[in-house]
Amino acid sequence: MKNSKLLSSLIKGKWMISFEESMAKHAIVRKLMDGDYLAEEYSKILSENKPLMDSILASSGMGGSFDDAPKGSIAIIPIGGTMLKYGTYCSYGTEEIAAEITKAANHRNIDAIILDIDSGGGAVDAIAPLVDAIERCNKPVVASCDLCASAAYWTATACDRIVANNNISAEFGSIGVMMSFQDAEPYYKEMGVINHTIYSNHSADKNESFELAKKGEYDKIKSEMLDPLAIKFQTQVKAARGEKLNTEIPGIISGKMFGPEDSKAYGLIDEIGNIDTAVQIARDLSKSALIDNYLKQ
Repeated sequence: MKNSKLLSSLIKGKWMISFEESMAKHAIVRKLMDGDYLAEEYSKILSENKPLMDSILASSGMGGSFDDAPKGSIAIIPIGGTMLKYGTYCSYGTEEIAAEITKAANHRNIDAIILDIDSGGGAVDAIAPLVDAIERCNKPVVASCDLCASAAYWTATACDRIVANNNISAEFGSIGVMMSFQDAEPYYKEMGVINHTIYSNHSADKNESFELAKKGEYDKIKSEMLDPLAIKFQTQVKAARGEKLNTEIPGIISGKMFGPEDSKAYGLIDEIGNIDTAVQIARDLSKSALIDNYLKQ
């Protein structure tokens, strides 16, 4: 069932996610564990009920499909809520969103792409499909963001520009990695169920970090699983933002969140504005790319 993928991601995955977003998922975990999502309707993914629709911004305003859009249109692709690699009943998967990015990138009527981001992050494995699609894109990609934390911010750093779409609620950062898993053994033990886990004599290192974590010893799981991802995240941000990023600001690459003004001052973003600001930047980048290509020819 599709919701088994959601449950698996929620209770065992490595996360680049804001604390508030992770706490909001506890209600979903409880409903999944209690069987509230066993009905057939919940076994479908969101895109089966509500397919991803082409969204474009043409000179005449918001429109429909890429095929019907005038040449020179801007594709607007939303990334909202908790980011998961695969689509579930609750959300589109990043693989589906990445496919839409690629579709827009290859369409003759689209000159540039705006990612409309409002997300506190998500699972680590949700990042790669989006970043790969953005990096393969031969057209400008601009991130227009409200909440842009953790995995969502990693995604934004792959874009050509990052714009706060307001100066009130927009937030950026949470550059870090966390893990959360449920140890159900005490619960089952209270019910009289005793769990036995037996490893081969030739598998001494298998799941060692998790077995230690279950005992409250977290050093190994940090050093072997979380620290390498955190360093990779920091390296990506530094490379993408370059000299704009002020790494001397306390917490800027270790998980702190920043409002729009500070984000711009410290180099996490490029501009503060609204969707029109992002559109104008996307159009300017598209024109510059055309000129560059013409000069090269």
